[in-house]
This record gives sequence, C-alpha cells and structure tokens, in this order.
Amino acid sequence: MDFRQISAAERTTTMFPLQTYAFMPSPWTPADEEAYRKRMRFHETTFNLIAEEGGQTLAGVAALRMQQNVRGLVHDMAGVASVSTHPAARRRGLVRELMQRLLRQMREEGCAVSALYPFRPSFYAKFGFVGIPRHRTATFAPEGLSHLLRADLPGEVERLSMNEGFEAYDELTRHLVTRRHGFAVYDEVRSAEFRDDNYWVAVARSGGEVVGVVRYRVDQHGGDLVGSDLLYTGALGRALLLQFFARHVDQVARVSVRLSADEVPELWGLDFGVTVAGKVANPTDNAPMVRVLDMAALSGSQAGPGEVTLEIVDDEHIGGVWRLSATDGTLEVGKGSATPAATLTAAGFSALVYGVLDPVEVFTRGLGEVSPEAIPTLSAMFPREMPYLFADF
Repeated sequence: MDFRQISAAERTTTMFPLQTYAFMPSPWTPADEEAYRKRMRFHETTFNLIAEEGGQTLAGVAALRMQQNVRGLVHDMAGVASVSTHPAARRRGLVRELMQRLLRQMREEGCAVSALYPFRPSFYAKFGFVGIPRHRTATFAPEGLSHLLRADLPGEVERLSMNEGFEAYDELTRHLVTRRHGFAVYDEVRSAEFRDDNYWVAVARSGGEVVGVVRYRVDQHGGDLVGSDLLYTGALGRALLLQFFARHVDQVARVSVRLSADEVPELWGLDFGVTVAGKVANPTDNAPMVRVLDMAALSGSQAGPGEVTLEIVDDEHIGGVWRLSATDGTLEVGKGSATPAATLTAAGFSALVYGVLDPVEVFTRGLGEVSPEAIPTLSAMFPREMPYLFADF
C-alpha cells in the first residue's frame, strides 16, 4: 500500500470516483466529471492524501486550509473533508492511517485546531474529535415580522447576485471570524468558488458599513424563501435583514434561515409563530466535530481565572502534562510538573476549550477523570460558550 500527497489536478482521476460514489448520486456522467475538474482551481491550497495499491486509488482524505476563532484567538484550522474509500477496500484501516498522517502533517504546518462533519461521530471520536452544536433552521411566515415594516431603521438592505455581493459577504465573514467563538472561514483560494453561486445575497449596511448578510433563493411564487446562515454584527444588522424578509409578505408563504444554536427567534416579535429545528442523523446530517491539535498555540485565548495542572493521555498531538493558568483573562499554557488534578482525553480537553461540555459532563461522558477540587477551577477557566462553526465543507 502506498500513501502519497497529490495535487489538486490529480484529484479528478483519483479522489473524484471515490467521493462521487460515497456522497453523490451515481453512476456519474462525463459532465459531472468535467464540472468537478473545473472546480479544482479552488483546491490549489487543499492538502490531499490518497492510499493506492497496484496503481488504483482505494481511499482519500483532504484538509481545507481554514481559520477558526477559539475563545477569541484566531487559529489556522484543518477542515477535514473528502473522506472516502472504495467499497471493496472498506474496513481495512485505510482511512484511519490517512487521518493520522493528515492530522500530523497539518499540525506540522501550523494548524492548531481541526474540524469536520462526520459520517459517523463515533469513528472520529477515536481521533480526539468531540461534537459541537449543529446549526438550527427557523421557519416562519413573513407576516410575523410585519411590525418591522413600520420601523425606521438607520440602514438599508441591497439585493445583489452572489457575484455582485461576494466582496461584501466575504468581508463580513472575515470580520466575524475575529469576533465569534467557533466561527470559521476558508482561505481566499477556496472561498472564491462561492462568488458564482446561484444565490441572491442581501447585504445590510448602516453608515456605509456592512452589518449583515444572508444568501438566499426563492423556490416559487407563494412558496419558500430559503436562506443560508443569517450573519450579522449586532442587533441592527439582524433587524435590517428581518425587515427585508418581511417585505416578501405577498410573494412567499414561508421564510427559512439557518441560525447558530444560541439564537432565539421566538423573541423576534410578539405573537410570532416560528418553528426551530435542528436535525441530527447518520450519515448525512451529523453535527460538526472539533479538536485541538496544538496546546502551546492556545496561549493568549480568553479564559477565566484559575490555575490547574492536567494530563492529556493517548494522543500524539497534545498528550502530556500541562500547566494552565489565567489571571488577567488570558490563558497561559506550558509544560507541567505537578501532580495532575485531571486526566483527560484529547476529546475531553477539546470539549472544555470549545465550551460544549463542563468538567462533570467530561467525566460522565467517559472523556476523563477530574478531581473534585479541579471541577470549579476548570469550570471557571472554560465557561460554557456555544461555538458557531458556520462553514460547511
């Protein structure tokens, strides 16, 4: 078995048949293959690994070069994608070997964290990944926002094609990655593909500043306005976008839009009817998973007061004894020598850093042992904070 890195140009003849069989309707057509080949210019910076035997590609994985905000600090992130195996080669450990090689390489290249959307969470848990919230979808009738039509808001919303509005859309996402925990964006090479998406984009501005964006399409008259993520810098941006939706009252019956797990659309209006759903199911609708790849890189993150020594076990990337401390709201991480007050897996520690589990939940989930005296310290240092990954890959 040979394992090798391939270029974007090689993906069409090596990874494309595996990906298409795994994730798309098949058999595929020459037109499908040609469309995939044309997309490869947007993957020039993607890290691709394949497993070959006798000249045949049997498995492949990739890492998209991204950035993610984790507790106020923006890190280089490996967005794991394109994980697929030939059906005749499954259950042979090929993806396991490729994943180990990929994470090792991405850490060496400076990625402090990694994220993915799993086909089965229990499989990726073996690599130190832990689940974070999946986005929610809010569905409502536009007349429920009619009160906003009477509001004189200090701003305006422009409807543009995605090509016309891409710069504003991209500008806001890159602003949000500096402000929002868990938020992630592609590098400029990969994100350029979305410039030609067949979507409208509503761009909300106030005082010349972009304060909100949402991509959307209208399926038919009297049908649905289907939006992607509702992105905004604050309450004004959100109000401007919701006011824009309200103006579709005589055009569409329903509006649906994607939201972070901490959004509360039931408070958007009085007598406002809304359905909020978050579907999680194998293998197509699983929540994303994340992990830390580099402990030292976490120094400078936002953290509550406290000091603790912990041991991370069974992990080549962040294993060892570490001393964590914070006195001024900033985390410091260094090698530890004291007796650890907690023994955690990589997934258990990542759950604390990303704010999705508290120390008691880490213990009850079987992701570590935490001494009673360490529980309040770890809770104070890593308070719960719901990450919003945003990017799909």
